[in-house]
Amino acid sequence: MPITRQSIRASAILLFAAVSPALSQSPVPPGAAVERIATNFQFVEGPVWKDGTGLLFSDINASKIYSWNASTGTGTYLSQSSNSNGLAFDAGGRLILTQMGLRRVARQETNGDITPLASGFDGKKLNSPNDVVVKSDGSIWFTDPPFNIPTGQTQELSFSGIFRISTSGALQLMDSSLSLPNGICFSPDETRLYVNNSAARVIYVWDVLHDTTIANRRIFASMTPAGYADGMKVDSSGNLFSAGPLGIWVFSPEGTVLDTILVPGQTSNCNWGDSDRRTLYITSGNSVYRIRLGATTGVREKGENVPAGFGLYQNFPNPFNPSTTIRYAVARRTKMTLVVFNALGQAVATPVNGYEEAGSHDVRFDGSGLPSGVYFCAMNTGDYSATRRLLLLK
Repeated sequence: MPITRQSIRASAILLFAAVSPALSQSPVPPGAAVERIATNFQFVEGPVWKDGTGLLFSDINASKIYSWNASTGTGTYLSQSSNSNGLAFDAGGRLILTQMGLRRVARQETNGDITPLASGFDGKKLNSPNDVVVKSDGSIWFTDPPFNIPTGQTQELSFSGIFRISTSGALQLMDSSLSLPNGICFSPDETRLYVNNSAARVIYVWDVLHDTTIANRRIFASMTPAGYADGMKVDSSGNLFSAGPLGIWVFSPEGTVLDTILVPGQTSNCNWGDSDRRTLYITSGNSVYRIRLGATTGVREKGENVPAGFGLYQNFPNPFNPSTTIRYAVARRTKMTLVVFNALGQAVATPVNGYEEAGSHDVRFDGSGLPSGVYFCAMNTGDYSATRRLLLLK
């Protein structure tokens, strides 16, 4: 049974009064519902979307990676994952997985072979690699708390680390100050790194310097109810979505609580999916959920196919009444604007103003409050600009 947006808001008033969520600024639209799409697993984690396949996610205790899509339902993607947890794609579209059973980070090659990438540091075994993110320069960043060290084995490192694997394969310790580092992600422009300290339910942020160094650690946000902080992702506006007590917490780029999406079970992680990356997929306990967030777009994985160049295409339908779709292509992550002007050159709408991820995108332009006439849509990235003519007929 879907959990309605109204029930989320009503519960949030009681449960999160202490943090005063700014619901009026939430990217979760009114009426959005959490829907369970798959269940009866052992404990799910690490959701990641792959175009053409659908959602991939780990079932840690079953040591499997499953796939799901709306047409075929659930299938087995990898039958022996060595207790995989976090999943991501590299720039070549290959799956990166943290394998807690083998205490390592690995990569699945295009032929299905598994290649170890990191299993030890300073002559000692890693603890239990947990969550992972791939930066646009190809480096792989992961957290290494001592969760789930296999029975009979001992912790060899005296700390829990945040690590970086360079494109040459070198393993670099970035930070060892957190007791239980868990969720990890970058801001859309990759100038900030977020990592949460799981049991303390505190999210920290660092400045990323020259792609290889982090500095100026500070508290970004915290969660007050009992429980654990877990996997995190950002949207294209820089809002942070973190698994935590009772569901997914949504924070503004400044660390203000914007909303909380209530999810049954022990919520472990989330990620963006569907072709437009406007659906948030959530792993929680023994089930997988989704919620449609049409008001925001997720940051895409680095290994996805992207357009060869920039482009602004003719809107459709055209003429239109009262709304139309504007489609555009982005060859690489960039700061851009998409502005609609009237015939006098006055801006009447700004559908996009900020960083946009590489890929093919579309936005809806609603002319309900505008008179009939000729309008113009202008796209500008600094390196690319284009204009298309829109005709509104009422």
